[in-house]
Amino acid sequence: MTSLPHFEFPFTAVAGQENFKLALTLAAINPLLGGVLVSGPRGSAKSTLARGLAHVLPDLEAPFATLPLGASEERLLGTLDLDKVLKNKEVAFHPGLLSKAHGGVLYVDEVNLLADNLVDQLLDVAASGVNRVERDGISHEHAAKFILVGTMNPDEGELRPQLQDRFGLMVELANNYTLEERVQIVKLRDEFDQNPQAFCEKYRVKQKNLRQSIEIAQQKLPHIECSDEMRLLIAKACFQANVDGVRADIVWLRAATAYTAWRGGKSVTRADLDMVAELVLAHRRQVGSSSPPSAGSSTHQDMIQKPNSSQNKTRRPDTSRLKDSHNPVEQNQQGQVDKQDEDESQPNQTEDDWGSMPAQSQALDNNIRFDTKLESKRNNEFKTSIEEQSFFLSKGESAQGKGLNNNLPGKAVNWHQTISQSADSEGFQWPPTKLHRQKARTSQGMLHLILLDCSASMLGQAVFGKAKGAILDIAQQAYIKREQIAMFIFGNNEVKQVQAKVRAPKDMSEFLNKIEAGGGTPFRDGLLEVASWLTRYYKQSPMSVSHTYIFTDGRTQADVADIELKGSCSLIDIEASAIKRGRAQQLAHAIKAEYFTI
Repeated sequence: MTSLPHFEFPFTAVAGQENFKLALTLAAINPLLGGVLVSGPRGSAKSTLARGLAHVLPDLEAPFATLPLGASEERLLGTLDLDKVLKNKEVAFHPGLLSKAHGGVLYVDEVNLLADNLVDQLLDVAASGVNRVERDGISHEHAAKFILVGTMNPDEGELRPQLQDRFGLMVELANNYTLEERVQIVKLRDEFDQNPQAFCEKYRVKQKNLRQSIEIAQQKLPHIECSDEMRLLIAKACFQANVDGVRADIVWLRAATAYTAWRGGKSVTRADLDMVAELVLAHRRQVGSSSPPSAGSSTHQDMIQKPNSSQNKTRRPDTSRLKDSHNPVEQNQQGQVDKQDEDESQPNQTEDDWGSMPAQSQALDNNIRFDTKLESKRNNEFKTSIEEQSFFLSKGESAQGKGLNNNLPGKAVNWHQTISQSADSEGFQWPPTKLHRQKARTSQGMLHLILLDCSASMLGQAVFGKAKGAILDIAQQAYIKREQIAMFIFGNNEVKQVQAKVRAPKDMSEFLNKIEAGGGTPFRDGLLEVASWLTRYYKQSPMSVSHTYIFTDGRTQADVADIELKGSCSLIDIEASAIKRGRAQQLAHAIKAEYFTI
């Protein structure tokens, strides 16, 4: 077979994206950094720079391997070599992409859409440099040292925080170019397309100089010194960023020493730490951290913004589907409620008035318990519908958000079991009498998605604290069942995700207590944001199941009948007036959600 000459766009010819170039260069100098994760929109040169990196590595024959989105574990890790088994009757290993990428670059496009188990295995090998395979009756290990580059478009879904943290560096790209930059980019691309060979020759010297600079930095790297003072600055900045564990400290030290070697220095300085700080912390900051914290920074601020608010005095009705312990302090007489309702009905009190006072928070009410009786009944009915529907599915087919029948076998053949079961005293029988298939992956990830109304009208009669108490109880039940949780808030005319999709933490009390309420009620914007997020989530995890909980007092005139939320949904009305003035029940009907009160 004749292979045509192939030319990649030169790394040094890419205009802009200096942070991305720096991250890739540092990863080339010290592969122990753990790879580079790149988040950005389409057309921001993510793939071009990743492919161009292999051509500036010191090894001129460095391979470049691409992991396809639909790749299997066998394709990634390696598997049984059937050709040798059948011809020579011996068990042998057939290498996968990890072996092919050894000494070069392994590129994963849309890594956020890759199955979590593949990402886990990929990152394990990238960190250790060794691929160990124990499957299909074989036990094998081989070196797999490569530079891992993963790209993702955040519009297509997020990567689990646990997996993000395992990428050493992260770059968040923007697609905002000046007019001059756009003209330059188009001009360079057009010149390359017209004559790729001549264009690459034009940048041959720059490519060679960069390759030599990386090689020199690699040689200097073991001799770079880092004082205890610099190490302490790293520790303080990571503490201020509220990062999990010490992986950030380790990566920061490695990135700073690589940058010092790159610039030709002998010891790490504070400027070196600041130069790589954003690459290390961009994907590791937690709520309550500074943004961005530099090595010399000592400021501390919440990520949750503080909208304006004032209190609205309302009362919790007696008929509720959420259990509340007896609390005499919060009890009010009906006459007081009538007076409050009369005061609230004054014509000069408008929704815009809610933003006239500073934002306020309310401590969560630990006495609130979510009534799971109706919820359990709904879940049992939902489970039955899953079993009934999956009976009509083809093998390996899935219904979005509905899962698969656990008794269905997978498509992948278990060759070790097939061959061993087909062997007799005279050797293998071919073709085998029966194909044994690997068990289908049928685990259904359950996601609890919280959408909390944080407008100022939620502050009356401590209902905001009650809503937080109900959310805490949902989170605790999810923690016991090892399920996932995510959370959005809307208020003060903005919508934001305050909790990424993670396995439910053991305790969310401190996190919930920091959330404040104030301003108006962008209810429709909140639903649209969640609907878009759920669409991306099911595209990434079609076998998962989700339930959305919307906590609101219904104080909005928004029309939401055209919005569809995937999965099941409950709307919890937390308006505490004896006579409901909000539209929560109408909103629940419009979006086909179950209606509860608090």
